[in-house]
Amino acid sequence: MTSKTEKVLQTMNVGGLDEAAFFQSIAELIQHARRSLEKQVNTTMVVTYFEIGRRIVEREQQGAKRAQYGKKILQGLSDHLTATQGRGWSVDNLKLMRRFYVVYADRVIGEPVVPQFSKPISWKHYILLMRIANPDERQFYEVEIASNGWSFREFQRQYDSSLYERLALSRNKKKVLELAAKGQIIRSPQDLFKDPYVLEFTGLPEKAEYTETELEQKLIDHLQQFLLELGKGFAFIGRQVRFTYEDESFYVDLVFYNRLLKSFVLIDLKIGRLKHQDIGQMQMYVNYYDRKIRLSDENPTIGIVLCRDKKDAMVEMMLPEKNKRIFAAKYKTVLPSKEDFKKLLKGE
Repeated sequence: MTSKTEKVLQTMNVGGLDEAAFFQSIAELIQHARRSLEKQVNTTMVVTYFEIGRRIVEREQQGAKRAQYGKKILQGLSDHLTATQGRGWSVDNLKLMRRFYVVYADRVIGEPVVPQFSKPISWKHYILLMRIANPDERQFYEVEIASNGWSFREFQRQYDSSLYERLALSRNKKKVLELAAKGQIIRSPQDLFKDPYVLEFTGLPEKAEYTETELEQKLIDHLQQFLLELGKGFAFIGRQVRFTYEDESFYVDLVFYNRLLKSFVLIDLKIGRLKHQDIGQMQMYVNYYDRKIRLSDENPTIGIVLCRDKKDAMVEMMLPEKNKRIFAAKYKTVLPSKEDFKKLLKGE
């Protein structure tokens, strides 16, 4: 019995539960056992696939004509496993296992391979990870999947929206290397900032044929996806949050709280090009929250203006030289081209 299961049993006072609660406690115990079993099975299968890949590669290397011999050995192995083990052992799947070993062999030092693949990353995750040519980018996603518990669908969305490239664009070389090794570490407001933000889940057209209210509603309708896009540690507080100052009311489009930074995060939506008045407005919102809302043990408020377009020179001129709290970023309602981001990274 695992230590986690033992803890569940030890802390469960079944004698003091009513009948309905008792039934629920049994159901939760079974669900916990199933989740633990799924994790164990996943780790075992991933390690097994790696070992199959290793043996295939070593066997192929013994052939005088590798390509021809490799094709023959894969087909023969597929036929044998299908006959003895059932479905799931096609030549294409065996090629994936071979590829798995080739990609990750340099990350594994000797035997055994279990420590490398004990993270909560499924075989389906690894199939997509293997397609990432840049080892730094691949390792970044491995860290993020494991630390955030991303489902395959969440991982695919973050990869398709070029999360690594977008974060790398706002970092120097040293920070990019840290990004690859440790994933996204949130220590300051700059660490959570992206430019652009990708809001393809809203289903809105690329052209500004909608209002700010419609954009806001779409973000609320897809709040889970929006929180994923914002990043780690975000909690939703409210929309059109009102505050009154000198008998005049103001409304902040979206208010979040980031528990990692212990800061309020205010978001203002603009469907056109950013104007200097927009930055001034956000500065007022941030000042109000700092002086009237935030508690003494909380950090200064962060403001983000999301707009369709902006001039970086104007933004830089409007904000203080050592600004660390107010940001202006573009947003896109269609998935960007990964090639475009790669060109930006290279300074092309």
